[in-house]
Amino acid sequence: MQMRKIGAALITLTLIVSACGDSDDSTETTAGRIDRSATETTAAAAKTTEAPARIEAPATTEAMEEAAAETTTTGSPLAIAGGSENDSSGDRASEPPPTTAAREEPGDTNFEDYGVNAFMDPAEDNLSTFAVDVDTGAYTLMRAWVNDGHMPDPESVRVEEYVNYFDGGYPAPESSTFAIYADGGPTPFWDSRNDILRIGVKARDVGARQRQDINLTVVVDVSGSMKDDGKLDTVKDSLKILLDEMDRFDTIGIVAYETQGYVVLEPTPADDKATIERAIDLLRAGGSTNAEAGLTVGYDLADESFNRNAVNRVMLLSDGVANVGNTGPGSILEEIGERARDGIDLVTIGVGISTYNDVLLEQLADQGDGWYAYIDTVDEAERLFRDQLTQTLETVARDVKIQVDFDPTYVEEYRLIGFENREIADSDFRDDSVDAGEINAGHSVTALYEVALTRDAYRSDAAFATVTLRYDDLETGRNEEISGVVTTAMLSDRFGQTSAEFQLVCSVAAYAEVLRESRYVRGLDLEDIADEVDELPWRELGDEADEFQQLLEAAARLGL
Repeated sequence: MQMRKIGAALITLTLIVSACGDSDDSTETTAGRIDRSATETTAAAAKTTEAPARIEAPATTEAMEEAAAETTTTGSPLAIAGGSENDSSGDRASEPPPTTAAREEPGDTNFEDYGVNAFMDPAEDNLSTFAVDVDTGAYTLMRAWVNDGHMPDPESVRVEEYVNYFDGGYPAPESSTFAIYADGGPTPFWDSRNDILRIGVKARDVGARQRQDINLTVVVDVSGSMKDDGKLDTVKDSLKILLDEMDRFDTIGIVAYETQGYVVLEPTPADDKATIERAIDLLRAGGSTNAEAGLTVGYDLADESFNRNAVNRVMLLSDGVANVGNTGPGSILEEIGERARDGIDLVTIGVGISTYNDVLLEQLADQGDGWYAYIDTVDEAERLFRDQLTQTLETVARDVKIQVDFDPTYVEEYRLIGFENREIADSDFRDDSVDAGEINAGHSVTALYEVALTRDAYRSDAAFATVTLRYDDLETGRNEEISGVVTTAMLSDRFGQTSAEFQLVCSVAAYAEVLRESRYVRGLDLEDIADEVDELPWRELGDEADEFQQLLEAAARLGL
């Protein structure tokens, strides 16, 4: 019988923080630095059942020190780098999903098939490298489709956006920008001989009173397609919710576009609510759709009102349809030029399920150094703008990349579940000119790997992977790294022994895999997942988990 060591104490981990301004890309270290190679490093741990692992690291190079081991409570993740003091390459093989018979879809929609990541042999390619992704648009778009009585298009499914809609249960670091966590175990959804490894990244929190002032330019699509499905009404309601959470130190300007772009409201202090709400109420839909013109006018206005002591954002609210001027994300941002890279990030918010262009909105956000969400209900607008305003708007790090080094001594094969359009060439991991993802205050990112480990890995409590996070820290102005090892002691022996959050995100990922018809879940159907979800520890999970169960059951009734 394979024996797995299970425990619940923080692990003493690899800690590497790098200030990367030097041309030789050297890494600053202190005594106690542990080499990045998992085969040459072990992490001491005493843990109990259900404990994921967490990596501890300091906030700055000067403060670097070994993370102290400590006991965690049942179900809490363990850090492997970057916590508080208290506590594939771009050319990877990818397999497109099998074709399916045509299904009824709401209106004219546009999605892109990025394929499904294949298993990799670490003896041939031991590194998996990707940009972080905090987008959630694919999940809320699915919710709108299911609630409207339709199964989502398989091409609309991006597994990482489903998973990252949910809180991973990772404590925020107190003295550093990021903490990295790891845990895992077998699941009933994928090959029972394999484990699912969960890697979590959590950014530091910024309180409402500590957040920066906001200089926001809203760009609203008021073209004819925004008349459908109450899209423009959803936008207006969402903007009023956002306005309620802004204060006298914030400013908001409004640009609208249809055939041309134009300024509706010059930058105005957010406490002048009557003036701003009057401008919102005057928005009317009609005409063609020139997204390029709207964004150009929006960036012009943001440039004119730029405040170096504030968060400067352009927020696009649209159904993504563009039929006048340049209509692709590359050409639109080429016209905007470096203004999208000069401290003014782009957040894209999608609305509506008919005549919807997911590709444009998702890629605009990626190329505009921002992120993409989708609003299908007033509740979702409240979640984004009332409950998570700081997470929505205040960035703490740019060009955030993750690289996982799998030791072929202990790993037979691995595959990253999702992130197909986020992969970065392994050789570009420390090339800081390569664009990657941005993370806002309090945001968390979860990545799941399916891993096949050798028997020796379990017998020896092996360090089978090393996780490294690299980012441009906006507080220090430096490119930094933290790193830590993952051992088999962090893996539970049974699915029921893992944390509630782990069980939930695995269920969500399996749901997404079935929806996109991944070859790795053939034989699994939505009713199978629903049966397992019924057994989740619901008392430890929130309303969003309850809603997921309802969506899963509704989708199972709709059938594939």
